[in-house]
Amino acid sequence: MLLPLVIDPAQLAPVLTDANLIVVDLSSTEHYQQGHIPGAINIDPTRLLSGSTPIANTLPSSEQLSALFSECGITQDSHVVVYDDQYGPWAGRFIWSMHCCGLQNASFLNGHLAAWIEAGLSISQQDHQPTPSALTVNADQPLVADKSFILQNLNNGSLSIWDARSRSEYTGEKVINAAKGGHIPGAHWLEWTDTLSGLTPATLADPASLRQQITAAGIDMDKTVVTHCQTHRRSGLTYIAARHAGIRDIRCYDASWFEWGNAPDTPVEK
Repeated sequence: MLLPLVIDPAQLAPVLTDANLIVVDLSSTEHYQQGHIPGAINIDPTRLLSGSTPIANTLPSSEQLSALFSECGITQDSHVVVYDDQYGPWAGRFIWSMHCCGLQNASFLNGHLAAWIEAGLSISQQDHQPTPSALTVNADQPLVADKSFILQNLNNGSLSIWDARSRSEYTGEKVINAAKGGHIPGAHWLEWTDTLSGLTPATLADPASLRQQITAAGIDMDKTVVTHCQTHRRSGLTYIAARHAGIRDIRCYDASWFEWGNAPDTPVEK
């Protein structure tokens, strides 16, 4: 099955019954029960977090991801389509987690369930339980930028940092769960929702528009782009936006500002 990274309902509908297709709904249980794409499985998005102290929002271990993906029924032959009910950050983080494990067969449903309904396609209230697989993965792909990596490369000109938080968080006017506010020195601000062309449904902008936005924000697409937010939820969407725009080297700082803003050894700009 050949599906691109970002797809619309018209591309998904013809392959919905394919044996190798798995649709993952990361919406709340309440929203899932109200209606979902037929055959979609409901996964709690907090399972995309390690849950480990002191920073619970980092990438789960290989063992945790193996358990999650196996529970979803994912195999090496599967193609996974993901959507959520929060404009796309959890769906993006799910795909990033797959990519970290070398699982490339994943698509982001542009517009999510709202676009599916708008296209006149049917929904289901039936709970769908997948057949578990025995998939084992290793989260060893170079798609994570940790604090050490950023500090090591901050001043050598190799990085272009994309801060996906709100403007007030970027400037330091608003501080959330951190000892200090502001941004990583040299980071460029492009709020995560700015990558959307609309909110009803929440649709990611086309690649040309994204490239224009990203470049206008000062983000250098030819460097190693590192995207982050507060906990790497919002920057789950900007990971997909970066890939959709054609950025070849994109990494996520999963510890994000929760770590940087609380660490005593990290420089900050306001």
